[in-house]
Amino acid sequence: MADFQVVVGDPDEGTTYAVDVDGQDANRFVGRSVGETVDGDAVGLGGYELEITGGSDTSGRPMREDVGGTETAAILLEGGVGFDPTVDGERKRVTVRGAEISEETRQINAKIVARGDDAIDDLLGGEGE
Repeated sequence: MADFQVVVGDPDEGTTYAVDVDGQDANRFVGRSVGETVDGDAVGLGGYELEITGGSDTSGRPMREDVGGTETAAILLEGGVGFDPTVDGERKRVTVRGAEISEETRQINAKIVARGDDAIDDLLGGEGE
């Protein structure tokens, strides 16, 4: 069964909240891809809507939006998620995970795109960083 840590970013306040999800709530994320939205009830944010912005797998490989599916792929990168070049024109072959969430995913990054009526601190117990 899936077990994730969902890191929810609040772009208006500049805070993040780490929430562990498992069971049925975690299954709401399986099969979704980077860029899709999910109901905030899955992480305890009733009335909120979250957009999946990325994540990483059990080995720490980042998810890339431009790699389809759930499998890993070794791609040649010039920069972006998974590689930060130190010299102009530098390229590197990096193994990354596809954009779809699977059982191998351990961390999901998301941001709030629609707000509910209640404050986030009230719903999550004030665990923001």
